[in-house]
Amino acid sequence: MMSPALDLDAVAAFVRIADLGSFTRAAESLDTQQAAVSQKLKRLEQMLDCRLLERTPRRVGLTEHGARFLEPARELLAASARAAGALQAVPRQQLRIGISDHVAGRELPELIGRLNAMDRGLVMEFQIGKSREMEVAFEAGHLDAAVIRREGARQKGRGVMEDRVGWFASPRLRWHRGEPLPLANLSPPCGLRTLALRAIDAAGVRWVEVFSGGGVMAVGAAVTAGIAVAPLAARVAPVGAVDVTEAFGLPRLPASKVIALSRVRTAQGQAAMRVLLAGFRSAQG
Repeated sequence: MMSPALDLDAVAAFVRIADLGSFTRAAESLDTQQAAVSQKLKRLEQMLDCRLLERTPRRVGLTEHGARFLEPARELLAASARAAGALQAVPRQQLRIGISDHVAGRELPELIGRLNAMDRGLVMEFQIGKSREMEVAFEAGHLDAAVIRREGARQKGRGVMEDRVGWFASPRLRWHRGEPLPLANLSPPCGLRTLALRAIDAAGVRWVEVFSGGGVMAVGAAVTAGIAVAPLAARVAPVGAVDVTEAFGLPRLPASKVIALSRVRTAQGQAAMRVLLAGFRSAQG
């Protein structure tokens, strides 16, 4: 019995849904409608005569057949790209992207791998730092795109998502009400630092800064060490840290609005940006 000739667009749609865990995010990353993605998946499942994905109230997951098919599907797409590239010179494009370290969560390595698998001709340069630093670099022409927190009166940029922000600490931290709250913050200038300190002052909570770091990784290390509480977006809080806003009677912090600035004009670069932004939204849940 001959195997069916698979529709590569349908296979690509399946892989994208599996990677992003969402029909909506897959459609965004492919620059199409959700109905079109659903139709491609349906066609592929009919060709293979099995279900590849199942929807749950919170997420889309792989069936047993889908899990077995995923890696061969990736290999098929990669082989197709290699075959097409063998007959034409594919220009290599450099894409320089700045990402706020309040945005770059644990999913970033997976997203980078996904971008590389999607387009071998894409040379990626990522810079991670404070939102203001990334914005300045973008405006100076040193970056093609930036994914940053919206701060102050900044209006420009395309809305990407909102991140929950809280006061995070290690379960090992021992603090008693009435004592100054030990804080770990990003070093100034930092918009979230300023917002958090204003909120805690307005709430009348005494505090002392015991740690100041140049990046979220450093602040997260102080939290993990159990020496301080830190205001962080939930997605970048260190593994094992808990939100102690309610337990410690701390003021609620507003959600962090994330925006994208971009001057990318090539189809190759825009496709990569769609995948990146859809990946962030998917990781946010």
